[in-house]
Amino acid sequence: MRNTKAFKEAVAQTLAELARRGVTFAPATVEDTIEKQITTVSERLGIQVRSAWRYFDASVTADRLAQSVASYEESSSEKGVGQAPMPPIDNPELALVLAGVPDSLAQTGGDLYAVIINVAVNAWMAGHIHGEDGCTGCDGSRGPAGHDWETRMRTITELQPNITKWFDRDVWTRAVNDAGYTVTRR
Repeated sequence: MRNTKAFKEAVAQTLAELARRGVTFAPATVEDTIEKQITTVSERLGIQVRSAWRYFDASVTADRLAQSVASYEESSSEKGVGQAPMPPIDNPELALVLAGVPDSLAQTGGDLYAVIINVAVNAWMAGHIHGEDGCTGCDGSRGPAGHDWETRMRTITELQPNITKWFDRDVWTRAVNDAGYTVTRR
């Protein structure tokens, strides 16, 4: 279905309608939505996929997607759900996570998935360490600082005294470039 002219036109029209509404979606999300709609219409009406296209309306699809975004934002703000708090700029563990990206890119040969997994695991562990200092399951797993978060931060800072440099976008970008990689948009 995705290789048909009708599908490609439907995606382009829906993305244009979304742009008119000031809503941004990744093309892959729009593609998945349209494919699901056409398949559902085809199955429910017992018709072929190519016949289901006569029921497609890019404007209606864009309205539903935009409404979905608005509904999500509204429900999130009602419940007090917001953006997670960022640690302070001088947080040593965040600096280590940021500093690890260029090295991880070089070690994995540019495997972005592996880099993201590495960052996510390190960030999760940092949150675990900060948020669950009394975790009995982690006894003996945190090195000489143990469960004392302040001691752990001091130890990291002693190992890497210039942690604030990793919060400078230019320094980080240079380190990624020095590893032989660059991030560009297609």
